[in-house]
Amino acid sequence: MSTHDVIVVGAGLAGLSAARDLAAAGADVLVLEARARAGGRVEQTTTADGRLVQLGGEVVGASHTSYRALVGELGLTLGPSFTDIPGESTWLMNDGRFLGDEMPWMSARDRALYEEIERRFSALAGSVDPDDPWAHPDARALDRISVGDWLRSEGATPDVVRAMELRAMGLADASVERRSLLADLRKEASAGALGFYDYEAWESEKVVEGSATVALQMAEQLGHRVRYSSPVASIDVGGDGVRVSLHSGERFRAGDVVCALPAGPLRDLRISGVSAEYRDSLRRREHAPTAKLVSVYDSSFWEANGQNGTGYFERTLLGGTWVQNTGMLSALVPVDRLGPYRALPADARTRVLLGELGEAYGPEGASPAAVFVRDWHADTWTQGYITAWRPGELTAVGPLHGSHEPPFWVVGSDQWVCGYMEGAVRTGRAAAQRLISG
Repeated sequence: MSTHDVIVVGAGLAGLSAARDLAAAGADVLVLEARARAGGRVEQTTTADGRLVQLGGEVVGASHTSYRALVGELGLTLGPSFTDIPGESTWLMNDGRFLGDEMPWMSARDRALYEEIERRFSALAGSVDPDDPWAHPDARALDRISVGDWLRSEGATPDVVRAMELRAMGLADASVERRSLLADLRKEASAGALGFYDYEAWESEKVVEGSATVALQMAEQLGHRVRYSSPVASIDVGGDGVRVSLHSGERFRAGDVVCALPAGPLRDLRISGVSAEYRDSLRRREHAPTAKLVSVYDSSFWEANGQNGTGYFERTLLGGTWVQNTGMLSALVPVDRLGPYRALPADARTRVLLGELGEAYGPEGASPAAVFVRDWHADTWTQGYITAWRPGELTAVGPLHGSHEPPFWVVGSDQWVCGYMEGAVRTGRAAAQRLISG
């Protein structure tokens, strides 16, 4: 049984950023990764003509300070994403296709009401401390109500609720009917309480060299400290440290363990030696699973039609689209549409999704030069994509969310306000700093 100062479970952005800082401080750190690759929910591949394709997380925004700092330390480059591409958004609705940035299918009266309710939401978000939403005097009431019910309580018309649902589907988020209002308020408070979802704050930048390159560079720096194809079965915390066992039966010992697994795989671990309350809080945390499609074309042909590549789809399996790179569209199948997606024969799924792109962008949309589909919902070591909070769950977990029981440390996107790359880096580095400082 080999012994180390710290064992990190999972070589995604959270685990790697923690391990990198620990190793730089002189700690003997070992990273155990179930897959044969590093990166977790960031992953990339290459087209036949050499273009990088991001199969997982892609974009960040101005409020993602920890991630942006790490990118700079690694010598990588942040550049604009899709938010400043000229042209109009595409709305594929039940009653037709519409082009326009300001929900052109809505009446002027409903758009004005939408903007007024958004102002109220922003003001309410400003009253929530993203680091301690449980301290809000109305925390339980705000958590018990869904976003959809709150919208209606504020006088939202069916089309205003419909607009919010469309935006949720485009982000592969859970339905407004199954999302905690407090969780949404907390998320937006962390980005400055700018509104329902401000793309400039959340998605205005990307790593030019590829988002997965951030993880790959950290893994390369760690070298032999990362051990692949080593899925962990159990973690046992005792008075003399931590013992970590693999599915193969191999065992390791450490003073501390940093667990950087997503919510689903974390539930599959056998964990002993931590309090029942803490273990139960980990089990309650959820994912919104998804599938991701990337279609690659010879050029951004949609621009000639006045379209900017951003789409919101109401009557499809895809929730919408955005431009990943020149001649490249990304799209997600949100959790509420995964049932009919999975019901399709496996060999028909891609064809159906491309047909939806054809509806939105014309025949060329259905005939890409290359197409990639990543079924994150079916990935054993991920089981999901972004964080989800049902009404009542945020206060049920309470301040234990994002906390630790040393020598058992839990980090990752799901331990922050939402499932973005910032959360992985922020929590990973914060835990490492606390370990380093003693």
